[in-house]
Amino acid sequence: MPDSTQIDAVFTKQFQAEVKEAYQRQGSKLRQAVRSKTGVRGTSTFFPKVGKGTAAAKTRNGTVPVMNLEYAQVECILQDYYAGDWVDRLDELKSDIDERSVIANAGAYALGRKTDELIIAALDTGTREALGTAPGTTDTDGLTKAKVLLAFEMLGAADVPDDGNRFAVVGWKQWSQLLEIEEFASSQFVGQDELPWRGMQAKRWLGALWMPHSGLTKSGALRYCYFFHKTAIGHAAAAEVQTDVTWHGDRAAHFIANMMSQGAVLVDDSGVVRMRAAE
Repeated sequence: MPDSTQIDAVFTKQFQAEVKEAYQRQGSKLRQAVRSKTGVRGTSTFFPKVGKGTAAAKTRNGTVPVMNLEYAQVECILQDYYAGDWVDRLDELKSDIDERSVIANAGAYALGRKTDELIIAALDTGTREALGTAPGTTDTDGLTKAKVLLAFEMLGAADVPDDGNRFAVVGWKQWSQLLEIEEFASSQFVGQDELPWRGMQAKRWLGALWMPHSGLTKSGALRYCYFFHKTAIGHAAAAEVQTDVTWHGDRAAHFIANMMSQGAVLVDDSGVVRMRAAE
């Protein structure tokens, strides 16, 4: 029969595995939508930004023209984040997988929300906005088809690649407004395979994956929604989600500390368009 030390070791190992799995499964909605770098050493890292090249003709036996690409590096600062809690009555938790999962998920989701918060803060630093004087494109409007198409045009005019790596993130109210647009909701326009996925709200439209998010910035009566390319935002992790479980005899409880070191930054302003929607 295993002793208490062995039981604690098993509990700790299981708990750490469950937190990591929960974070990867549902912790962050936006991490897969941006350019992500792992295994960073130090407190910052750099994302390269390459300008547009220009092709030109060459004379016979002449030298090949140089594109004269502009290179730049954008620094991403990483910070440490923690989410901890006390857990009593471990004998009950060790034998109750559902209860243990609830606590593990709570820590993973807290860190996942922080990951998305960092990415949203990076999106908020963008300067390009789908805003105009045409009907449906002013700050008094919600998320209209006219505003979405204006953002779509702006990405195309900036030569942002239409390569399957475009994303759009909107608030839940704006998601409801999109569902009232026939071209967004009807299979006759987007195809049966592109309708909202079973088990989650996300779908493809206008060559982008659209998803609702509850954490987007709200400034006054305006919700900031975004249409962007994956390479426009950089996310970096020096330490992935980790969990430390420590027994404190004076409290007759374990302290469970979840932690990570991450950061996010705007890499290319031309690849992000903000859609401000009245809410």
